[in-house]
Amino acid sequence: MPFYDSHQLPFEDGRLPRLSPVQLFVLSFSTLIAVGTAGLLVLPGLYTGPRLGFVDALFTATSAVCVTGLVVVDTATYFTPLGQAWVATLIQAGGIGILTLTTLILYALGRPSLNLEEASGGTAIPVRFVDERALLRSVVEVTFVLEAAGALLLWVAWRGRFGAVGAIWPAVFHSISAFCNAGFSVFSDSLESLRTSPWTLTVVAALIVAGGLGFLVMQELRMRARKEVPRLSVHTRLTLTTTAVLIVVAWGAFLVFEWHHELAGMSLADRISNAMFMSVTPRTAGFNTVDYGAVSNPSLFLTILLMIIGGSPGSTAGGFKTTTFALLFLAFLARIRGDREVHVFGRTIPRETLDKAASLVVGGVILVGGAIFLLMMTETHVGGVADRGHLIQLLFEAHSAFGTVGLSMGATGTVTSTGRLVLVVLMFVGRVGPAAMVAAMATGVSRHKAPFRYGREDVLIG
Repeated sequence: MPFYDSHQLPFEDGRLPRLSPVQLFVLSFSTLIAVGTAGLLVLPGLYTGPRLGFVDALFTATSAVCVTGLVVVDTATYFTPLGQAWVATLIQAGGIGILTLTTLILYALGRPSLNLEEASGGTAIPVRFVDERALLRSVVEVTFVLEAAGALLLWVAWRGRFGAVGAIWPAVFHSISAFCNAGFSVFSDSLESLRTSPWTLTVVAALIVAGGLGFLVMQELRMRARKEVPRLSVHTRLTLTTTAVLIVVAWGAFLVFEWHHELAGMSLADRISNAMFMSVTPRTAGFNTVDYGAVSNPSLFLTILLMIIGGSPGSTAGGFKTTTFALLFLAFLARIRGDREVHVFGRTIPRETLDKAASLVVGGVILVGGAIFLLMMTETHVGGVADRGHLIQLLFEAHSAFGTVGLSMGATGTVTSTGRLVLVVLMFVGRVGPAAMVAAMATGVSRHKAPFRYGREDVLIG
């Protein structure tokens, strides 16, 4: 019996009910958040001052498990080293959970069978042919190897500033947080005090990108380097291309937008490295080297767009995902050209995949829009024209929560308890929702197919 299939996960002892991939995914993160919240409420030695209340503990645990990075207290000063270790444990558990469960879901839902198109040269992501247990083991190995390498590089960069011993914990914490795209920091100003260290920004950005690519992509790159596969799949090529384009375009845009604003007064090297970091961190890490409450309006708008797009499927990143954005953009270009099919890298994308991408975006827009309305109602001080600036802050917070980014314009700590619960729901749904929706759509097609079709009638659009 396979360890996992596209519909159910059997338990070896046969006594527990079978869970669908969607149920398992949601239950695992709910359990982690519950454990994290309980730990923050009852474990001794976590705080330098008063213990967090229930809402703030729930918010912090959700932000850590869902690798978001929004905080209501300063992680650097409010928590003891033991408390910071508890937060790092939740981040690591959430990151590993995301990688393993989404990898299994994508593996199972995309499990190929040999057909004419494959025989004629088409390839699926090759790791789907690997044993499930070996796949899980590889996920954990890759995660810890990359985090260890990142921690070592950060320790080398910081030992002169914090000392050989003092640099160990910050290096380990930030490596875990960066690879898991969490954005938590043990520095009160995130990475603003290190904005003149290109080495630091490059290492952290590399960890963010690696964690945001998705394990299946990283594994396929490893297999291609070993010549175990003849070529990269369309998924991997589209993921790498879209990621590179987004980074390069946003990099140049932030250089232009912030040259005389947040980047003013820096050396050329620091301007380039900080603009690069600004193009990476919104998808979806949450570290900052600039004050997002002071950036220019174009930079603010571009940051929100990047938070919406997010990282790639099967990764620790949130958002609608790079491939979703790329497919909808390609579908738009195909419609303009009058093509009925969407083609990329010499392959045709199935129409049902495009439908799922569109459904995912529509569902997310409705959810975020509803949450923003709720925040406007819960934050009663958001009133007339004088409060337009706070409205922008709430818009930014909502997109940051849903995209599991963690960037903030400074409004998180001022949001009411009810508003924080709204953000908790956004973080949770933003983390498990897209993957669960894709799994539900993929496994629900055959179960809900009607035995008949209604007559066609068109509707005008545009």
